[in-house]
Amino acid sequence: MITEEEVGPKVILTAPLSLEGESDDADYRAPNLLQRILSLFSSVRPGSDLTRIQLPPLFNLPKSQLQCYGESVYCFNIDMLSKCGKGESSLERMTSVVAWSISTLRPLMFGVAPYNPILGETHHVSRASLNVLLEQVSHHPPVTALHATDEKENIEMIWCHNAVPKFCGTKVETEVHGKRELKLLNKQETYVMNSPKLVIRLLPFPGVDWVGNVTLKCEETGLQADLYYRGSSFLSNRGNRSVKGKIFVPSSSKTICEINGHWDRTVIIKDMTTGKVNEIYNAKEALSGMKTPIVKDPKVVMPSESTVAWAEVSQSILSRSWDKAKQAKTIVEERERELAKERKFKSEIWTPKHFTVSYSKESGWEVTPNERWIPPAPIIVPT
Repeated sequence: MITEEEVGPKVILTAPLSLEGESDDADYRAPNLLQRILSLFSSVRPGSDLTRIQLPPLFNLPKSQLQCYGESVYCFNIDMLSKCGKGESSLERMTSVVAWSISTLRPLMFGVAPYNPILGETHHVSRASLNVLLEQVSHHPPVTALHATDEKENIEMIWCHNAVPKFCGTKVETEVHGKRELKLLNKQETYVMNSPKLVIRLLPFPGVDWVGNVTLKCEETGLQADLYYRGSSFLSNRGNRSVKGKIFVPSSSKTICEINGHWDRTVIIKDMTTGKVNEIYNAKEALSGMKTPIVKDPKVVMPSESTVAWAEVSQSILSRSWDKAKQAKTIVEERERELAKERKFKSEIWTPKHFTVSYSKESGWEVTPNERWIPPAPIIVPT
């Protein structure tokens, strides 16, 4: 008899979200989602924190939040990341970092959300020389850590995300606290940035938008970029998805370049000295034709891997077997509760495997990777 150790655990991988906010697996969704969602929120008070609400599988994407964060880094058609360290001037590098930052935004499907990761869940994927590892370092509140390294390009990435969704009557607003760091090691430059806010509109027109202000700073070069994302208007369901901003020197408030466009179409930059205009981002070129990750070596996939932990749930959702999906999800969540009770009974404090975590009222959640370089993963994105 062939054992699991010989063939590896069951892994369910799904297509990344495309530019249109869909995936090849999009036909799994349940009918009448808007009516179901309005019914779900009918007893929720405006201003309520939604982090502890357990969504039925009817409202789930067949993937974890860890996968969604990871896909924004390792799923692409044109590599925007490696360009960041190749600019000859500090302005060229900041411009490339701005373009890459925009490329990490992906349209999301209305009515469905990824699984809330369980404590200690991991997601490990490689694309060429880029190795990406995520870990859920806190469950209540939900905090996700990401570490990505590319030894060939001398790039390192550290993210810490604490998503806080709140119900606001006609919409759900999710603020993504925490910072993203992109380190260009050859240039000894660190770019620190935040995330925009995710808004899910229920009425009068359903839709999903990224909105708000994003700041990108590099202390070593003295440059800063401010971006402002705007969504659809309250009276229209037509997506605007515009982004405007500037690159400037904070010490003098001198604007060097202006940025304008739509993050799901094209974005241009205008040099304020010469008047020259260039396209810095084309979403169709960057995000079309993205490939689904595959399992290269099933035997070394970690048991904590997202695509393993939620495999039964995802498979049931994809086959629209909602009762099986509910049962499978209940098993995952009950196991999480039992482990929490066991730790409490033994007075044990859980610690992440791959990150050191700290929290303060002033700085919020911060993470430090325990490894210098992320090793190649058993799950890869074909190139």
